[in-house]
Formats: sequence, C-alpha cells, structure tokens
Amino acid sequence: MTTTNADVSTVLIDKVADWMMQTAMAGADVEEIAQGFCERLAAAGMPLKRVHLSFSILHPLYRASGFTWRRGEGINAENYRHVTGNQTDRFKNSPYYYLLRNNLDHMRRRFDPAEPAEFPIFTDLMAEGITDYIAFLRPFDTTSSQGMMGSWSTDRPGGFSENMISALLRIQNQLAVAAKMAVLSKLADNMLTTYLGKESGRRVLSGQIKRGDAETVRAALVLVDMRNSTKIAEQHGRQVFIDTLNTFYDAVATPFNKNGGQILSFMGDGFLAVYPCERSRSLSKIACRAALAATGMATARMSELNQKRAAQGLWEIGYGIGLHVGNVIFGNVGLPDRLTFSTFGAEVNEVQRIESLTKKYPSRIAASESFANYCGGDWTMLASETLRGFSREVKIFAPTGTNLAQTAMAEAVESNDPGLSNAEHLMILHRESKKAAVNAGLR
Repeated sequence: MTTTNADVSTVLIDKVADWMMQTAMAGADVEEIAQGFCERLAAAGMPLKRVHLSFSILHPLYRASGFTWRRGEGINAENYRHVTGNQTDRFKNSPYYYLLRNNLDHMRRRFDPAEPAEFPIFTDLMAEGITDYIAFLRPFDTTSSQGMMGSWSTDRPGGFSENMISALLRIQNQLAVAAKMAVLSKLADNMLTTYLGKESGRRVLSGQIKRGDAETVRAALVLVDMRNSTKIAEQHGRQVFIDTLNTFYDAVATPFNKNGGQILSFMGDGFLAVYPCERSRSLSKIACRAALAATGMATARMSELNQKRAAQGLWEIGYGIGLHVGNVIFGNVGLPDRLTFSTFGAEVNEVQRIESLTKKYPSRIAASESFANYCGGDWTMLASETLRGFSREVKIFAPTGTNLAQTAMAEAVESNDPGLSNAEHLMILHRESKKAAVNAGLR
C-alpha cells in the first residue's frame, strides 16, 4: 500500500535520525545503517518504493559500496570495483553523472509514461510503478572525494509532497553524518588490514600502538620467496618486475591468507605467513597441516601459472617455500613517532634460513623436523645442516608429492570458506592437489 497523506510526522522522522546516530556511534557498518534507516523511514510514513544509496570508500579493490532498498524486499548490497580508463557508459548515462557534470546537489523528475525516458534507469523505474524520483549528491567535506550519492523513489500518486521533500532533505544530511562515521571506521579497518594484515591490524585497532608493545604467539610459519628478482629488474625494467611480482603474489600467496592463515608481511620479493596455534600438539598439528595444504595449493597454482607463461613465451617464475613451527613475537618497533608492527624472533630467522636451502637442494619446499613431525605423512630428508646464525644442527625435510596431495585433500573437508561448499572445495583441491603431487619437489 502507498501513503496518500501528504504530511509526514516530524516526530517520527526525528526518531529515525536519533536511531541512526546512536547506531553509528555504536560502531555499526554502513549496510546495517542503510538497511535500518530505510525500513524506519518507510515505517514513519514516508511513501518510499525504492531507495538507492552509494558511499565512496577507500579500499584497494572497491571504489564504492552501493545499497538498493525496495519496499517489502529489503536491501541488496553491491561493491563497485575500481575501473581503469574512461567511465562506463552505464555511469555516463545515469542521473548521478548528470549531477556531477553539472555540479548539482539534487535533481527531481516526475515520471510520465507517455514521455520518453531521460535516462535508461528511468525506464526500469517506471516499470516498477515509480511516479517521482529525486537524486542527490552529498560530499562528506569540501576537500576529499569521499561522499554519498543516492536517490529516493515513490509510487505515490502525485509523487512526493513538499512536506516529504523537506523531510528527505533534512534527514539525508543526518544520514551523511552517520554514514561518514561508519565509512571512516571501515576505512581504518580496510587500511590496517590491507597494509598490516588481518592479525596485525586487529592488534593495532585494539590498542597495541606504543613502541615496545609486544606479544609472543606460537604458530606454524611459512616463508615464500621469488627467485631471480634482481635479474628480472635489471633485464626487464621496473614495471615488468612489479607486474611479475604481483602475478607471483596472486598465484602463490592467496592460499596462505585463508583457512587460518594470515600473511603478516611482504618482504621485498617474498612474504611471511603464520597459522597461529596454542602450545599443544593437537593444535600445532592442525596449524601445520593447514600450512602444508596451502603449500600444496600454492605449488599447483604456480605450476599452472608457469605453464601459461611458457605458452606465451615468457620465462618461468621460480620460488622457494620454507616451513617451520615455533614462537614469534608480534610487536611495535621503530621510532616513538614512526612505528611499524612487525613479526620477529629466532623462529622467524630460522624459517628464512630453511627457505634459503631450497636454492641448494632439489626441492622447492623445505621444512624443519618439528614441522614435518606435526604434519605426519611421508617426508624425504634433504640434509642435516647448521643454519647460518645458529649453533645447533637441524634436519631439513621435503614433503613427498603424495603427502602434499593427501594433506590438501584432508584439509578441504574442514575448510570454512562461506563462498564454496565442502563438495566444491573437495573438487577444487582434488584437481590442484593432483598437480601438486606431480610438481612438488621439481625445479
């Protein structure tokens, strides 16, 4: 049903504004605010049929988050990816582009089905029974590109009344304040997660921001390094080197950033990932097996990547993977006013030394004896070495192809990725683990 009264209660609209500000101060995200806002605004008597809200965000993958609410259907969220080159035709032919191009804050159109649609979206809206449409643009401030744009649509005969428009203009300013609070909170989380990693970002947000703040955590450790990076940079130039490095990371790093794994830091042409665990055999076994499963997936992905590169006449990307388990220190180091959140300790140095042995022995994967023992399965002993900087001799092992494949298969069933079912994970890992069994240990 639509509302026929041209008046909307100011008291009820103010109640919506109060809820919105309290929810934003409580730390709600933008989607929660948008969903609750639209439902409460409609419940207050605003005859809304459709609302679209879009918030620009600072994120490495997405330039904005959009939400479309329809009466009786709830809200649908969509993230808009960064695009290169010119704006898409869809955006150029939108009311929002019209606002931006003409430096306008608002645009209102009453629909007449007998008249041609001014913008393609108007055809769709008229098909939904929309009679009146107001688009708006609301920057968060005058110095940045962050802001909010959106539209109000009604199917009320006669469209929005003056009283309704006044209420919408007033509350959209309050919505902008609440949204800015939520966007800035998400921005901090996005930036810390992107540049520090999930675990390090969480620790910084929780208050570990003073120099010397540190914590010791037990974890399975993975150190991955790309081969011949200096040669690539010298022979092919900066851009080719950066593109090759990102291609390498896309292929090899992804498996280590899920299922309990966290990439803590990228170090030149390599990275360190951890699988935190408590100091118990059962939890250490789970962490080490998850790290080994990710190693199997990474080797399969690298094999597929190098096959594609060979078909394109490009050189093979070499790499080494070191595996270990032990205590690591998370902490803030640096100057009092210029800190970095880092991971360090003897075990980090040891996994680096272990990885370097993949240059010496015929295996792309090298693991400490403790890591191999926790994982179980079949391992081949590579050497007994005294690592640089250490006084004791250690045994170094490489997983057999069968062990790598079996571990990947076992871990697939336990995966908690909400995007895929267990059966889908099993099918994917079965395919990739078969490749891993062939390619493990080969240069």
